[in-house]
Amino acid sequence: MQRTNFSDLAACSIARTLDVIGEPWSPLILRDVWVGLRRFDQIQGDLGISRKVLTERLNHLVEEGVLERRPYDQRPRHEYHLTQKGTELVDLLMVMTAWGDRWLAGEAGPPVLYRHHACGEISSVDLRCAHCGEPMHAGDVDPLPGPGASAPGASAAAEPADEPAA
Repeated sequence: MQRTNFSDLAACSIARTLDVIGEPWSPLILRDVWVGLRRFDQIQGDLGISRKVLTERLNHLVEEGVLERRPYDQRPRHEYHLTQKGTELVDLLMVMTAWGDRWLAGEAGPPVLYRHHACGEISSVDLRCAHCGEPMHAGDVDPLPGPGASAPGASAAAEPADEPAA
């Protein structure tokens, strides 16, 4: 199956991210590597994904610099580890998880809980402004054009929203 290419939307950071993890298997592979399933057979067994598709996805994630291969055997066998780029993508997956827990978990509740290393408490992901520390959600921000918005094919989403009536 051929992947959709979002390169025509190159001035959109969402499109760029989707080029890396925009098909269903990649986020699940990243999740598995993050929780400690690092060998091909472990990931394949957990996901039930075909060997061919898993090979393609792992190669793509390595090429994108999200995962790195580390040999663990004399034979050409590798474990997969998150790079810094990959670890930051897991942050995105944690935000997706929070949405899924809120809207899709049902009465059973969330399937995974997060214990915060700093305080030892079970917590959830919360988006905060890097400058003031206040909550930062879609209704709390105005999207403004950035330096890359002048690039050809810049997304209309980068245009500033109309000012609210006073």
